[in-house]
Amino acid sequence: MNKAKIAVISCTHSPFTPEDTREWLLSTLSNIKGLTHFGHLGDVFDATSASVHPNEAQHTLEDEYAHASGLLKDIRAVLPSNCELWVNNGNHDDNLMAKDPRRIPQDLRGLVHWSRHPEFCHEFRKWEWLPYSKSKDGIKRIGQCLFFHGFDVGASSDELEGLQAVNMTDAPKWSLTVRGHTHRPTGPTQSKRTSKIPLPWYHMNVGTCGPLNPDYMQRKDTSQWGAAVGVVETLVASPSKLNGKCWEAQLLRMP
Repeated sequence: MNKAKIAVISCTHSPFTPEDTREWLLSTLSNIKGLTHFGHLGDVFDATSASVHPNEAQHTLEDEYAHASGLLKDIRAVLPSNCELWVNNGNHDDNLMAKDPRRIPQDLRGLVHWSRHPEFCHEFRKWEWLPYSKSKDGIKRIGQCLFFHGFDVGASSDELEGLQAVNMTDAPKWSLTVRGHTHRPTGPTQSKRTSKIPLPWYHMNVGTCGPLNPDYMQRKDTSQWGAAVGVVETLVASPSKLNGKCWEAQLLRMP
């Protein structure tokens, strides 16, 4: 039976990734031995140009692509050469192609996708990109672990969306769901039917490696936001051969 060792991050929001977070992230990843997989759980790009909210951004979409391709290249450089790489598109990434005329006009969407920019797409093509979809198509499954970006931001959304992902994928008992989106890092936590009745599934959130106090949150609470890397080790086999909890996970938080 094979074992996978996986590191995951989320929400770097290029070009707004703080430099100290970038340095901590690369140093942390370089010190994790034996990684077989690395996942970015989405919001690689901030996609400011596709926002429906007023902003005073001083950068272009090309700036975002340049920053993101450089960050992914730096990450890849500190990982084992045979490490499997993937990205779950997040809501910000998906905004670039969203069928919403308030964002990118329909006649321009095909021109702004990163695949149309050869100076950046060489790096992006080295990664598997999963769609931003509230379905099993948007979920990366490795052993007993499910990885996706996330949709809701409520206090219980890690648990609720984790259970939804379990149902969509027919994941067995003791599975772990890992997501980002809320920017609130949370270590592996057992889901519950009630405060006294536990369920046989777990959830985890890897927070954000983007800015912790962005302009659009000036009047909102970001005290629970934080940068983190999730590290998961899981046995990899058909569900019928995985008995009980066959994974271990930890959350490495930036000081």
